[in-house]
Order: sequence, then structure tokens, then C-alpha cells
Amino acid sequence: MRKMKAAVFVKPGRIALDEKLVPEIGPLDALVRVTTTTICGTDIHILKGEYPVARGLTIGHEPVGVIEKVGSAVNGFREGQRVIAGAITPSGHSSACLCGCLSQDGPDEKHGFKAIGGWKFGNTIDGCQAEFVRVPDAMANLAPVPDVLTDEQVLMCPDIMSTGFSGAERGRVTIGDTVAVFAQGPIGLCATAGAKLCGATTIITVDGLPERLTMSRRLGADHCVNFKETDPVGEIMRLTDGRGVDVAIEALGTQSTFQSALRVLRPGGTLSSLGVYSSDLTIPLGPFGAGLSDLSIVTTLCPGGKERMRRLMSAISCGRVDLRSLVTHRFKLDEIEQAYELFGHQRDGVLKVAITP
Repeated sequence: MRKMKAAVFVKPGRIALDEKLVPEIGPLDALVRVTTTTICGTDIHILKGEYPVARGLTIGHEPVGVIEKVGSAVNGFREGQRVIAGAITPSGHSSACLCGCLSQDGPDEKHGFKAIGGWKFGNTIDGCQAEFVRVPDAMANLAPVPDVLTDEQVLMCPDIMSTGFSGAERGRVTIGDTVAVFAQGPIGLCATAGAKLCGATTIITVDGLPERLTMSRRLGADHCVNFKETDPVGEIMRLTDGRGVDVAIEALGTQSTFQSALRVLRPGGTLSSLGVYSSDLTIPLGPFGAGLSDLSIVTTLCPGGKERMRRLMSAISCGRVDLRSLVTHRFKLDEIEQAYELFGHQRDGVLKVAITP
């Protein structure tokens, strides 16, 4: 049996490089040789023990690679083909999928999680911070990468681009909208870019790091608010002449940003929540209008599946968006522990890291 290098969850506080067997595949699966992957904020939640996964599990859910082998029942793909797979890998035939909600592919009874949806890589099956990854339901999840696009151009598609864009989509951002995006990490930056593509004409971004606010301007922000220098709620209400925003996107996952996003909404506005929360949320009575303010609160799990990936790559191919600048650091898989140390502590202006086996 062939072996490979893989980043595995050892215990809370430690993800380490180890040696594992190259995955076996079933009839509907594909084995992909990973050429580029990255680390996500969710992986940091796993590292800290805030999100439970099995010890020894290979981490990572953002694969770009080349097909090494296809299952006996897989049609339409060939060995040697460049592909990506979304972080969410729906089966295509579950009740959730047939209802049109591919992200919520169904609970995993073995692990007892009720909201994992179709998130399997690095959660319930081995992920892609490794030399090889098994992609389940390959025909529903593999998307060919156009020859004109590099790995780093499509590296954001599997998760943060899909998630960030969905914050704008689920918030129903439309032409002429005013949108506030709280937090300009990778997800928030993609939400900013997504809001612009959806037609927002005024985008206000909030963060405490000047370099991230500068990046948000490059991706479409019209006004940038540094919460360390001014009250973001007051400033957003000033910028909107007291009207509030049509859509507020929360991209951090904290009580304070959720509450601020709620406070800046116009009557009948929408709070689009992208954050991964580690504790219960409290909804303040005033901004919520005692439940009578016609506000909407929507949540999103990263949309997946091959059609989603095709659409995102199409936006990149035609020049509507370019997210290569989000890759600020590069590591070999052998350096995965250093990469986690850097990304986990948010040092040296890191936004995203590219990991190459």
C-alpha cells in the first residue's frame, strides 16, 4: 500500500504532519493528487478544539489538483485532468439536495452533528492537506479547471469565495443597495467582492487592520471604517444619513459584530450571517424591534457542487473578480506546522496561505 504525507488532527492545540495510506476509492469516487490547498479559519477552530473532529483525521477542505484515479462508475472525467472540488461535497441525491439545498446534505448520524451539511472534507472524512484526497460522489463535485487559470487563481473557489459570495446572494443584494460588511478577513473580503458583483452601489467595510481595509477598497469597498478609531455603528448611520443599510453581512462570528450588524439595518433590512460562532448569540431587544421590525436574519453554509465551482471559475475567467492577492504566504506541505502557527496567530499580514505538496 502506498503512503503519503498528511496534516492530521492530533489533539486540541496540535495539528501535525504524519504519514498515512493513500486513500482507497469506491465506484463513485475519484482520487485526486493535490497540487495546491490552503488553511481555513474553520481549521483553526478545529485546532483549538472549538469544533470536534476525530483524532487522526486529515484536515483541510479546499483542494486543487489532478485526477489520479477515477472510480469504476464515474463518467465524464479522466486521469490527468486538472480539477477542483468544493469544500462542501453534496451527494446530489439526499433529501436536502433534492429540496435544492445542496449545502445541507444531511446530518451525520455517526458523529452526531446536526448542522454539518455536506461538509465532509476534514470533518467526517479525511481532508486535503495531504498529497492525495478521496473526493466522494465525484460526478457531483469535481469541476474541471480551465487551462487559462492557475492553481492560485482558483484556490479561493472551494470555500471562501463561494462562502463570501453567498453572503451577498443570500442577503439578496441587488442593484443600488447599500451594504455593510463586518470583518475583512478572507471571507469578509470575498463578501465585499460578491456584494459589488451583485450590484451594490455603496459598500461599507469594517475592520481594525488598515491593510485589510486597503484590500477591501481594491475589491469594491466605497467606505472603510476602522473600529479601533471610531464607533462603526455610529459611522455607518452617519454615512447613510440615518437610513441604515439594506444588507449587513457578518463575517467574523462574534456577539459584538452580530449585534453591530443588526443595529445598522434599515427597517426591513437583512442580516446575512457568515460567521462560525463558538457560543450562544443574544439578540438585543431594541434593534430587533421586539420582533416587529420586518428584519430578516439568514445564515449560509458554503455552497458546493460542481456547478457552483464552474460558475465561480467563470467569474474569474472573464475578469469580473481576481482574488490572487489574498494569497499572502506560501508553504510546502512539509512546512504545514509553521503555516498553522503563522495563520493561527494572524502574523505578518497573512490573509491566505498556499500549501503545495
